[in-house]
Amino acid sequence: MANQIYPCLWFDGQAKEAAEHYCSIFKNSKITFENSFVVIFELNGTRFMSMNGGPMYKFSPANSYVIDCDTQEEIDYYWEKLGEGGVYNKCGWLDDKFGVSWQIVPKILGELMADPEKAPRVVEAFMQMTKFDIQKLLDA
Repeated sequence: MANQIYPCLWFDGQAKEAAEHYCSIFKNSKITFENSFVVIFELNGTRFMSMNGGPMYKFSPANSYVIDCDTQEEIDYYWEKLGEGGVYNKCGWLDDKFGVSWQIVPKILGELMADPEKAPRVVEAFMQMTKFDIQKLLDA
């Protein structure tokens, strides 16, 4: 594909602050371009654009960003860093301090959900969770 597709995040004057915040959390991240209207940045090699578009639009969970985590330590790290100043929701979802929705998910969840015998117990377990707990999912 010749054209790269990447998200544009609409902020009310916080485009640079948000880009700097996200770049401070994700390894291998950097701001690649900025002016007073837009900031282009990369998080682990994925391009994003943040824009100072004004107060007309707000973020919602209808658009969220998923972070697959190998370990509980990764889940804990992203949960703490992205959730600081935001709102923690159920089942690994949070809204960060800018209102952007994230899902902090263990990579093993798909495998556990693929087991027809184990899946109902896994669902029951994670429906009780705010932040995912890998061990509790494995024990379900």
